[in-house]
Amino acid sequence: MSNGARHALGVVAGLLLPPLIAVGLSFGVGDFATRLRVAFELSWLGLAVIAVSAIALAFLVGSRLSPVASLLGGLMFTALGVLPLLEMFTRQRLLPSQWLPDTVGSGYQTLAYSCLLLFLGITTLVVSMFPSRWRATHRPPPPDHHLEQGLDYGHAYGPAQDPYPPQSGPGDTTRPMFRE
Repeated sequence: MSNGARHALGVVAGLLLPPLIAVGLSFGVGDFATRLRVAFELSWLGLAVIAVSAIALAFLVGSRLSPVASLLGGLMFTALGVLPLLEMFTRQRLLPSQWLPDTVGSGYQTLAYSCLLLFLGITTLVVSMFPSRWRATHRPPPPDHHLEQGLDYGHAYGPAQDPYPPQSGPGDTTRPMFRE
């Protein structure tokens, strides 16, 4: 895959996955907390949605697709995680609580006020900063300088000798290396 295609797919993944992860985590945490608080029972649906969101987050930060995906996700999670801090300093209501459904809104406020969204944002930003993730997956081999310069070493160096003695029995894979 070319670098352009890798980064284009990274942009698509970076625009689609982080909102889905945020909504999935918000729903899962909200449903789990509500069912535990009201009926004192586990919400298997909430746990399953949290697990799927965790798998999607692992794909976002750990794939060789492109670091653009984790960079965009990190910016989104950091922006959502900074909102509660800005609320405390400006004393203005900034979290979108009235336009979210009850379960998702409750989970979102739990994630935001516990600084988990800020933690996820900083983590995904740091993951995208590793230089090895920005490099191409296939590097061209280094050029052979002796071939470019026309150097010929001649037949002074013959073919390498086989370090193993000829095999005389059934396929023995544990034979020792031949030493002179």
